[in-house]
Amino acid sequence: MKSKIAFRVLVVASLSMFWACQKDGKTTNQQKGNKGKMAAESVDSIQTLYDFKINRFLDNIDTFEVARNSIFENMFDGYNTNDSLVFEAIGKTDSIFKINKIIAGNTVEMVYRNQHDGKYASHLIYHVSPVEKLILEFRDKSDAHIYKIKVDTVERTIASRIERTLYHSILDAQATYELGISLSEVFAWQVNFFKIDENDFFKVVFDEYQANGKVIGVGSIKAAMFYHRGDTFYAYKYINGEDSGYYDQNGESLKKAFLKAPLKYSRISSRYSKRRFHPVTKEWKAHLGTDYAAPTGTPIRTVGDGRIVAATFAKYNGNFVKVEHNKKYTTQYLHMSKIAKGIKVGKHVKQGDIIGFVGSTGLATGPHLCFRFWQNGVQIDPYSVISPRSTEVSSKHLADFKAVKKFWEDKFNQLPLPDKNAEKDLPEDDFIED
Repeated sequence: MKSKIAFRVLVVASLSMFWACQKDGKTTNQQKGNKGKMAAESVDSIQTLYDFKINRFLDNIDTFEVARNSIFENMFDGYNTNDSLVFEAIGKTDSIFKINKIIAGNTVEMVYRNQHDGKYASHLIYHVSPVEKLILEFRDKSDAHIYKIKVDTVERTIASRIERTLYHSILDAQATYELGISLSEVFAWQVNFFKIDENDFFKVVFDEYQANGKVIGVGSIKAAMFYHRGDTFYAYKYINGEDSGYYDQNGESLKKAFLKAPLKYSRISSRYSKRRFHPVTKEWKAHLGTDYAAPTGTPIRTVGDGRIVAATFAKYNGNFVKVEHNKKYTTQYLHMSKIAKGIKVGKHVKQGDIIGFVGSTGLATGPHLCFRFWQNGVQIDPYSVISPRSTEVSSKHLADFKAVKKFWEDKFNQLPLPDKNAEKDLPEDDFIED
């Protein structure tokens, strides 16, 4: 058996390009997590899942996480190996995975056998993602391949009252926060997600992606309804030829000329007002914009299609971008930490495009976006604008759309809302409503 020292010299000489991420020439062999023998049923599950032979009576599995500032070779620390086979296996990864791209915190599983002089490893499984695993074999032969776990698409339905936040209601329903993002995007033109009311509720049918019974992502929303401050909004996904998107119960597109807000994650810290006490100048003056408090670096999106007419810095506005949507409407986005790459005067942007990032440049006490809205050259409250609808289902597809809508309406009618007074354990983590 070759020594570990010989192995390291060989790898350093031949694969030094993989170690560019090493800081100051130092490495660490401190791996986080529990290194110990797994239960026999876990050993069996590893064999079944990854389709290679494990002896449940002889083999053990250590599970740990990649340590910060670690390199690929660190994962072998503490194990004896057939070094030549390990080297061959690592060499075979070059065309399928760059091992200098390992990520701290990702899971590693090491298969080994106990012998009198230590642990002898035979397989390494690095979790590239929830569905992709890099598997190295170096017991009797060398091999390296990416194993892809089968992803199942499961249709789910949720009916929930919003008693705390939309985010917590979704977590209570055993779904991921991504569903909240999807809902906010579907109803971006109808629902003011900065003013969710405790009496609001929603029903939604959506696809969920699962691997080995665990949720790994959210697919598209098929249909949804949202009761918000006395109004009920519907969304039905319909794709048929040129008709494509989300439509309401009348077959009209949910997409409007302007989004409700230029940020996905924030809260309104100051509304449009003719008289507001300014936190910096300590004077009462008009505040003709809407302030959205959000962390520095939060992406800012243009609320509508248009052309960039300003992208620069000013003493009080800081870094800002101004978009002319048409002869009637113009919007401005102030105090950016930086303007997005490629955003310059004359560039045409589409609704939802990232034009900059939240900051506190200019006259600002903290990170936020000041959003300004002009109508015919006069600054107005953006929430007072009635945005025209874009399109509707074509007449030739209207009967088909109505059949699709009826199917989802019947499904919604079979989704009862939970008792408002039912007790439940709420998550403790805080979240700013989208």
